[in-house]
Amino acid sequence: MSAQQGTQDTGTAGAHHVVILGAGYAGMSAAVQLAARAKRRGGVEVTVVNARERFTERMRLHMTATGRRLAELSVPELLEGTGARFVRGWVTAVDAEARTVRIDDDRVLRYDTLVYALGSVADTAAVPGAPDHAYTLDSAQDAEVLADRLARLGGGTVVVGGSGLTGVEAAAEIAERHPELDVVLLGREEPGAAMNARAGAYLRDALERLGVAVRGGAEVVKVLPDAVELAGGESVAADVVVWAGATRVSPLAAAAGLEVDERGRVVTDTALRSVSHPQVYAVGDAAAIRQGYGVMHGTCQGGMPTGVHAALSILRELRGRQPKPFRFGYYHTPVSLGRDDAVVQFTHPDDSPRRMYLTGRLAARYKETVTASPWPTYGRMKKMPASGAFWPRGGRFTRVRGAR
Repeated sequence: MSAQQGTQDTGTAGAHHVVILGAGYAGMSAAVQLAARAKRRGGVEVTVVNARERFTERMRLHMTATGRRLAELSVPELLEGTGARFVRGWVTAVDAEARTVRIDDDRVLRYDTLVYALGSVADTAAVPGAPDHAYTLDSAQDAEVLADRLARLGGGTVVVGGSGLTGVEAAAEIAERHPELDVVLLGREEPGAAMNARAGAYLRDALERLGVAVRGGAEVVKVLPDAVELAGGESVAADVVVWAGATRVSPLAAAAGLEVDERGRVVTDTALRSVSHPQVYAVGDAAAIRQGYGVMHGTCQGGMPTGVHAALSILRELRGRQPKPFRFGYYHTPVSLGRDDAVVQFTHPDDSPRRMYLTGRLAARYKETVTASPWPTYGRMKKMPASGAFWPRGGRFTRVRGAR
């Protein structure tokens, strides 16, 4: 089906139309920053497309999964007063040559510039049985379904597949909230493997105190209704399986003919434009953004700056100026270990661990401050757009040879 069929929305004649796909951490940063600044200059129309009106606090989904009630943050309400328009719907196709986007297969939006911010989800497709038998933490609705299932168990075993930060936080939260359940954390690496030795040891000790059974060097190859199968043939019984392993991105970018990497992420230039279609900016998890230390991995701390930078770059181009190269350096890795415990590993700009770290209640307060910060940040950007344009550039770690 051609993206040019269906109801066309061409917007105001003469205006430069920017369509932002996705309202996660990166997409919302781009939307608020661009709309707030464009409102002052005029001539720019901003449209934000998202499947849901509710903003997904991905950093809190492990809390939602254990029945904790969180605020329902509204994307349309946040955009009020900026001049940006919100369109609720699923993006079903992008036509990069015609510069159109199809929504729900029956509506077409035209764009002059596209910001591709569709993010990532748990890659359940990589393991047989996972789509049918595993729970994920991709949205508040997913987490609420898991919370209901855990509340009705009464006893049994919960297997968390994936020993990265999402898996660790989910396992710790479930074990603390549901001491009647046995929680098993499976992963190819030991939890906290990327931290320095002391911080990693603290994390593993905390999981042990919570009663989480940790098994490193374990690869799940199949999910069954009542168990998971590991490479080598062993089975681990499970009443509930939570999938927190690898992630995948939408195939829409590849289908649109944008140049993508082996994981389907849009390959960008130094300004975050698609190398094949420069009228498309890609931000957050959906983009393969190269820095001096390598390709960025998806986190809120890096995603929000990519959205802001894309907005600033679009405005620079509209003024006839070249956008500046994007540079970002990591600075911390905060990990919740239940409600009153955490570990915060401070990092070099290339995400390698520093010697400094925090643990315990102080770390938990630090983590909560970080987790709660995006929404107020968007609010400040509405009033003072420049407040969102500060982040660590990373010095020599992020410098790409040949970039200006």
